Amino acid sequence: MAHAVIVDAVRTPMGRGKAGGALAEVHPTDLMAAVLTALVQRNRLDPGSVEDIVIGCVSQVGEQSMNPGRLGWLAAGYPDHVPSTTIQRMCGSSQQAVHFAAQGVMAGAYDIVIAGGVESMSRVPMGSSRIGKDPYGESFQARYLPGLVNQGVSAELVAAKWGLGRAEMDAYAAQSHQRAAATDFSAEIIPVATPGGLVAKDETIRPQTTPETLAGLRPAFEHAEIQARFPQINWGVTAGNSSQITDGASAVLIMSEATAARLGLRPRARFVAFDVIGDDPLLMLTAPIPATRRVLGKAGLGLDQVDHLEVNEAFASVPLAWAKELGGDAAKLNPVGGAIALGHPLGASGTRILTTMLGAMERSGARYGLQTMCEAGGMANATIIERL
Repeated sequence: MAHAVIVDAVRTPMGRGKAGGALAEVHPTDLMAAVLTALVQRNRLDPGSVEDIVIGCVSQVGEQSMNPGRLGWLAAGYPDHVPSTTIQRMCGSSQQAVHFAAQGVMAGAYDIVIAGGVESMSRVPMGSSRIGKDPYGESFQARYLPGLVNQGVSAELVAAKWGLGRAEMDAYAAQSHQRAAATDFSAEIIPVATPGGLVAKDETIRPQTTPETLAGLRPAFEHAEIQARFPQINWGVTAGNSSQITDGASAVLIMSEATAARLGLRPRARFVAFDVIGDDPLLMLTAPIPATRRVLGKAGLGLDQVDHLEVNEAFASVPLAWAKELGGDAAKLNPVGGAIALGHPLGASGTRILTTMLGAMERSGARYGLQTMCEAGGMANATIIERL
């Protein structure tokens, strides 16, 4: 079996996903083209040698329809014989794209493949694909009556189950901004040309954030009907301790180890283990816990042997519950900040996190890194890499 390695990983800056955001005037095809162009140029790669492009995107509608990886590749001016496909595993879409790409290399189906993701949440708002539609159907609803809840309420249920209070979640959120503000991300960021000029830095990080300023925010999901159903909820989830709605794209160049050697390219990391799992769709955000257990078992590692831990900060309660359940070292957990500070451009987040984790591991000298993220519907991917 071939070893699959990461040769390079890049991302755009993170822009606030609303009108007036730094990247709001940039079409998602052009965001995708920017990271694909960077991977080819930085590695002096023959673009015609790429065998497939696997791209995650959650809201595949409107300006993000019609296979954004294919459109981004052609927009970049690259050969039209290179194909692409789009993956939708909710927030883990581009992490799943990485799994499929790396597994294809390991199986001998590919020598060179790009995995990535894109989401322009300012131009294609979250939930656009189901506006006015029922995605569930009668059989699903009959099984889960009286009905599921939105992710914000699930975050409240997670907080209640693991005994996480508002002050603890706000302190964690402030720490995310402080850690991100103290980090130089320039080596992983590809500047993006916009009508307003070149954007080269994340727009989402707020260094001035403190637990005290966050304490003034109102709970975002409080509702009397939900309180009647779930009296254990204490309503501590706010916009401040949740991930930010964001625009962005990211991509990873994956090869067989032999191909990288033949091309004179130095691999930055190799893939060690993968997992994907489902869990309770009501709690929804807890699957990173069993996914972590399984991926560690596949890798033959203990959690204490992993130097860098990334648990997507969809809500502060998610990594905090993960750490309480598994005993993760707080210093190793999201050490350069996460989606609370950097944002969560849904389909792009998996490879954004991988890009950021790899850069941080190189700076710290870490050997093993583990990435996991919760996904709507109660799923999670988990990936372990080894820095080379």
